[in-house]
Parts: sequence; C-alpha cells; structure tokens
Amino acid sequence: MDAYFARPERRILLVGGAGFDPRSTAVARRLASTEGQIRGLFLQEERPKPTQTLIDRATTNGDVLRAAIPAHEMASVNIFGSDGAVVGGRNAVGLIGRQDFAETTDVVVDISALSVGTAFPIIRYLVERSVRAPAEFNLHLFVTHDPALDGAITSVSSDAPSFVHGFRGGSTLDGSAGAAKLWLPQLASGRASALGRLHSFVDPHDTCPILPFPAIDPRAGDCLAEEFLTEFESGWSVDTRNIVYADESDPLDLYRTILRLDNLRKPVFAEVGGSLLILSPLGSKVMALGALMAALERDLPVAYLEAIGYEFEGPAATEEAADMIHIWLEGEVYPQPRPALHNEGLAA
Repeated sequence: MDAYFARPERRILLVGGAGFDPRSTAVARRLASTEGQIRGLFLQEERPKPTQTLIDRATTNGDVLRAAIPAHEMASVNIFGSDGAVVGGRNAVGLIGRQDFAETTDVVVDISALSVGTAFPIIRYLVERSVRAPAEFNLHLFVTHDPALDGAITSVSSDAPSFVHGFRGGSTLDGSAGAAKLWLPQLASGRASALGRLHSFVDPHDTCPILPFPAIDPRAGDCLAEEFLTEFESGWSVDTRNIVYADESDPLDLYRTILRLDNLRKPVFAEVGGSLLILSPLGSKVMALGALMAALERDLPVAYLEAIGYEFEGPAATEEAADMIHIWLEGEVYPQPRPALHNEGLAA
C-alpha cells in the first residue's frame, strides 16, 4: 500500500471522519507517512447536544488530521434536519459532489470514524460516478479493525428507523410488495432495543442474524447469541440453523455469504413474488463493509437506525499495530467497462 500511494503520479483525495473516534487519524497518518500528494476532506458529523468530552476528543483528532494532511477541508455534516429527519447521507453526498476530481487519480474513503448513514451514501455516489466515467479515479475503502473499540462505543439511537440514503433497493417498489423478505441484522452488544425497532420497521418473513465467527474473542458470537436469546426465541422466531456466521476480520466473507443467500433464494421464491434481502449493519465496521459491498452489487436495501448521540470512555488513540483493511473497490485493476450498478440517482 505505502509504495503505491507514494508514487509521484498519484493524486489522492482522502475522505474520512473528524470525530471523537480514536480511529479518525489512523489512515491519515499512515498515508501522510508515504509523503505522497494528498489532500483531505474531513467530515465532522454534527448531532444534537454532544458531551464536552466527545467535543474535546474530536478537537484533538481534528488537530492531528490538520497536521498530517496540510491540504485539507474540514466540513460539518448535519445528521438531522430541523424537523428531526435524517439528512446526513444526503448532506455528505452534496459535499463530495462539489469536490474537483479533475486531476485526482485515487479517492480513499476511510469509514473507520464515519457512521453507516454517512459512509454508505458517499461510497455509492463515488461508485456511480466511476461507472459513469470509467477509470476517472481509483476508489479505495479503508477501515481500521478494532472490535473492542466498536464494542466500547455506545450509541443512543433515534426512534425513527429508515433506509439509508441511496439504499432503498427494491423495498418500496410495487413489484416487490409480495416478495419474501429476509432480514439480515448484524448483531451488536447493547443494541437489542434498536434492532427491535428495526425488526418492526422491516417486518420480515424470516430473520437470519449475523454473528462474528471466527473472531478475536472466540466467545463473541456465543455472548451475542445469549444476549439476544429472547429475540431469537420469541420476537424474531429464529431457527438456530438460520444464524449466519461471518469472519469478523474479513469483509469479503460476509459479502460472499450474502450473495450466496441471494442466489439460493431467487429461484425458490421466483414464482411466489420473489425474494428480498434487507440488511442492517450495526457494530463492527469491517462486517459493515462486507454488507455495503453486497448491497452495492445486488441493489439491496439497508435499514438503519441513526444515532442521535454517542457515549465513549475508551482510549484517546488507536494502537499503531491495529489492523488496517484495504478494499480496492473500483478502478484500473478491473476490466473495463464495468457493468453498471443499480442506483437511485445520487446526484450531488
């Protein structure tokens, strides 16, 4: 990675979060060490009434980002509108759309410190832009893998589930009204209430919860299954044979699993209204990345409950040895032209 981004012909735009999350600075510092030609767009997600502790952490991380990438723009993204509606994804796409890509060879999106509601629409917009103008730039996704940190960040969820901007899929089309809906929620500790509201919103015919295995903590999946036992047995009526296991450290594992499920269900339900998979990525950012890739490829809806705030008392910085995962999503390494993805027209 370092050698590639250090090449003199590379002109890199780094898009990332500038918030309280200790992972905000990891990718920026790594890229800055290559001494390549980099400019940054750092998004500050604005939510109602953040605590002073989180504000202080975000300020410190912002200072580190400014020092690492001198050519940068700090931009605020309001996650909620004045009426309480979730508008973060639309606002973020607008900011990305105003960037000048004329001489950019590579766009790097670091989702480590961005919420799903912000990161997913940004990436979809960039994918669709790449499809409209093949090889305009290479698109790279990065995430700093730290399951313990994911678990230490507690989100305070809003009361209104919705589909992520650009990821409604076929969920609202008349042709999908009779489809057999399979909900694939990524389980996360402490999120039972949020997932309960999402279940009511999706109203699926079947549920296949996603548990991490293998995982850094070998008992992580068992602990989550125990925590959600009530939902499994009564609220969601989950057959234990329908639990999905995905490698906690490999987004491609979940990506392939979701595609395999989609392939298996399509012929089974073809004559009775079709099949519709609905994703809800919570918890691990790495597994969320796998869900994102599947949603992009198959135009799957992503049901999500945006956070109105966070609580976090963890470390101020990420360990230098933390795993950094890199996905080269679009660009010169792939045959051209690429087949167009389904889209909802995410114009900036």
